[in-house]
Amino acid sequence: MNNELIREQVLDIRDSARTNMFDLNTVQVIAFEKKFYELVCFIEENKREYVHLILTGEFFSDSDTEMKKQNLSFG
Repeated sequence: MNNELIREQVLDIRDSARTNMFDLNTVQVIAFEKKFYELVCFIEENKREYVHLILTGEFFSDSDTEMKKQNLSFG
């Protein structure tokens, strides 16, 4: 996964002001229209990380992804 490419694609869609960035389905539709297939797949496979990205501007690092998942789970 190319984090910078994903970040650029998110910013492009955000700057278009076509949708609320929390409306994941519409963001994916717009991404598909713009041929941002990496972003479409990223959202589909990493919903929690996508939300983290739009809230903080940061990706989960590989080393703490599992820890964050465990801390956010209810079990």
